[in-house]
Amino acid sequence: MLSPELRTIPASSTSSTTDTFVAPPVRIEYPSSIDAIPAAQWNALVGLCTPVTHAFLSALERSGCVRAETGWVPDHVALYDGDRLAGALPGYRKFHSYGEYVFDWAWAEALERSGRAYYPKLLCASPFTPVPGPRLLAIDAAARTGLLDAWLEHARTQGVSSAHLLFPDAESLDAVSRAGMLLRTSVQFHWHNHGYRDFDDFLASLSASKRKKIRQERRRVAELGVTVRIVEGRDITDSELELFVRCYRNTYRVRAQRPYLNQTFFEALRQDMPEGLVLFVASRQGRDFACAMNLRDRERLYGRWWGEIEHHPFVHFEVCYYQGIAYSIEHGMKVFEGGAQGEHKMARGFTPVETFSAHWLRDPDMREAVADYLARERAGVARHIDELEDRSPFRQRCASEDAAPTPGDRV
Repeated sequence: MLSPELRTIPASSTSSTTDTFVAPPVRIEYPSSIDAIPAAQWNALVGLCTPVTHAFLSALERSGCVRAETGWVPDHVALYDGDRLAGALPGYRKFHSYGEYVFDWAWAEALERSGRAYYPKLLCASPFTPVPGPRLLAIDAAARTGLLDAWLEHARTQGVSSAHLLFPDAESLDAVSRAGMLLRTSVQFHWHNHGYRDFDDFLASLSASKRKKIRQERRRVAELGVTVRIVEGRDITDSELELFVRCYRNTYRVRAQRPYLNQTFFEALRQDMPEGLVLFVASRQGRDFACAMNLRDRERLYGRWWGEIEHHPFVHFEVCYYQGIAYSIEHGMKVFEGGAQGEHKMARGFTPVETFSAHWLRDPDMREAVADYLARERAGVARHIDELEDRSPFRQRCASEDAAPTPGDRV
């Protein structure tokens, strides 16, 4: 018996998975560790996206953040054309839904109420990281189709209830759509660099009220005597890394929660992918008290982890948003991703971006009910994005308005 929430939503049709990868010779393997796949071959398929590089995923496994005891069992997929890695997928067998940022708790409850188990399930994702990017890593579209087919067949033969692919890029999204997986939409908030010369140039693009608000917040932080320094990669000292981890843990402690990540993980990132780390450290009266750790590649800055050991008003906005925007402008980054959720980011110059996930469910009744639910949810998300875009923080210029702000705008 399905939950009332899932039973009452109108039906929508979905196609079945029919595409088949038929180009021999291929070999499919299901490594239980990312380190079983050569790093150079994996990274050759990744492109720019730092949170799915071999070093990032390996750090999660070697630190013990991803292991059976935490409910994340590595279950990757590798597709070989001879000795060449033609496709790969970061896969996991999950025994809960924590750390995913796409919430399916109601689906699990519905299936379990009917006397069937929802867990374990299969997941394709970058663990604990709601960053859109490549998920079906492949040399071409044919290999991508074959990789997806192999993963879905793995789900069938392993007897799991479902398989979920989170935050795909456009190419992965196209593959799962053609395969007939159910699509779910959600919203994130990203900052886009429109060729700004500096932070003031960015502010000039905002409405007067938003400019004023940001300047007031930054002024309040400065009046507290707070300064922020930027440390990158291997320049991050042991004491700075320990401070960051202490701050990070404290954000969970005050909410009576356990952090997903440990110091060993962050040490591995500093050692194995230093070019991908940017740390913002806030200090007051000679004492460091708050940090934001970001990931980066050549085009994007990813706002990831934040923490503080003492609280001061507006410091979170300064360290997590304004410093990241300024850094992105200075380094020519195209996008600064602010992480999951958070409509308050719009007042700081971030705009809504539609994100996706794809879902395969074994049980036909469950699949139909979820398809019905997702059809209505997609319509609601589309309306929500339209409403958010109507509240854009950017200036609405009329034809006669001059591009330059008034002198008072830049004070």
